[in-house]
Amino acid sequence: MWSFLVIRSSMPKFPDKPSSEEEKADGPGPAGNPTGSLEPSERSVRKGIRQSSSPHRGDTPQSSPPRFVSVEELMETAKGVTNMALAHEIVVNGAFQVKPPQPAEGSLEKRVKDIMHRAFWDCLEAQLKEDPPMYDHAIKLLGEIKETLLSFLLPGHRRLRNQIEEALDLQLIQQQAENRALDIGKVAEFIIGMMGMLCAPSRDEEIKKLRDITGIVPLFRAIFQVLDLMKIDMANFALSSIRPHLMQQSVEYERKKFQEFLEKQPNALDFTWKWLRDTTDTLLSCEREDKASFSGAAGPESTPLHPVTVHNHAYLRLLKWDHASCPFPETLLMDQSRFLEMQLELEQLSMVAAVLLIVYNSTGPALSGLPDVMGRLKGIVLVLLAEMHTISFSAEEAFATIGEKLCAEVGGCLSQHGFPLLSTEQQSSLKGQIAAVQLPDNSIRRLIDSRIQNFLLGFLESGPQKCTPVLPSGLAPIQRELEVIAVKLSRLVNYNKLVFAPYYQKMLQDIPGGEEQFCCAAIVLCFGFAAIPRKEAYY
Repeated sequence: MWSFLVIRSSMPKFPDKPSSEEEKADGPGPAGNPTGSLEPSERSVRKGIRQSSSPHRGDTPQSSPPRFVSVEELMETAKGVTNMALAHEIVVNGAFQVKPPQPAEGSLEKRVKDIMHRAFWDCLEAQLKEDPPMYDHAIKLLGEIKETLLSFLLPGHRRLRNQIEEALDLQLIQQQAENRALDIGKVAEFIIGMMGMLCAPSRDEEIKKLRDITGIVPLFRAIFQVLDLMKIDMANFALSSIRPHLMQQSVEYERKKFQEFLEKQPNALDFTWKWLRDTTDTLLSCEREDKASFSGAAGPESTPLHPVTVHNHAYLRLLKWDHASCPFPETLLMDQSRFLEMQLELEQLSMVAAVLLIVYNSTGPALSGLPDVMGRLKGIVLVLLAEMHTISFSAEEAFATIGEKLCAEVGGCLSQHGFPLLSTEQQSSLKGQIAAVQLPDNSIRRLIDSRIQNFLLGFLESGPQKCTPVLPSGLAPIQRELEVIAVKLSRLVNYNKLVFAPYYQKMLQDIPGGEEQFCCAAIVLCFGFAAIPRKEAYY
């Protein structure tokens, strides 16, 4: 076996499947209502592995010279990134819970697992049917049950600990078995009673079902299934308990782990550097165009770009990102799925707001004062655009249907309240304007999209202690959904800034012209990124 691998010093290549340690880290999950998992973020980390070389600080990407990295060093790096992804997911995702591994139905893993379990329980049943019965396997199972029950106890549960130690004394049970004095049913009854005391209220029904099982083997099998669920409950309880502490430590922890990774992969920030450089170039280009628009007149003096301004615009660019062809910034790989989710939601909301703006402009003030009309129209559009990001979605058919249904709904409302109905020409014009919203360069859609971007930018610039920016006109129908996205975006942005502020500061200074453009960057970055009065501002 090779002791060394020659790799490009870009992002490390992780295996498609997690190692056994990784499976343990993100596999088992508590019972209850698991609502989150590590999979999206871990998948984002692995998608950050680039097959080609990373782009360097020039117009064309160049590959770094190969360097030797030992297998042990590579695996240690992979483990550190996995742990960092897990900690990040726990902190950022308030709904994160671990979940039990569920092999796909019909998969090889599922078949092997079922065969192994069946063989084990068949062996136990055969031993118990012997004359005299053999309890070797049963006693081993009792030892596992004992350790599991003890693991559920807190340090102060001395009485319960003593009860378990006394009732599940394996040496005494072994002696009873050898002398044919073991009452396995009585032992099982004690175990079920103790499980009922230690389990969460949501497991009471499972405990009740255990009391109705008569066969020893089926009973032990069911006991282990319920114990697995109780382990998951305990894991999630522990997770919720450590989350506040983890929030305080996660910034330093992630920065430390990323620095360790960066020391082994020196050019692992190339895509982040390019992301900031392109944002800076865009802002400077817009500034030059604004100056040029003052034809003949004295234009405004050029002012240095504020580092926080560059960052806020850079994060907004991530909501318009081409995930299929553009590499995502390395510092945000663990949140790539979240940015993509927000991007898809904003695309849908932009179309909804554009359609409703067209309807209200076409009908004049007639609908503006009618109660619940906006909600009904919005509901129709949302339902018909629910699958807009699926392969089978037909935009042409969807918007044709939207035009028909909205014309019918508007006509019903106007008739009900005594307003003149829309003429045939007006209905045809309304349907045509609605159908045009599907085009990316539609003027109304671009107007709504621009207002959404301005609102999100104002939200990022407002900071945790300032008031929410004023909602631009035309966005009232989607205000609630837009504010939810704005809060989610703000949390991700602020947390990312705290973790990677030192790296961003250096990269901004290294951008051509950055020495003049980003004056006093260190002071601004520290003030702009770290002046947060309380962790609730992020979480």
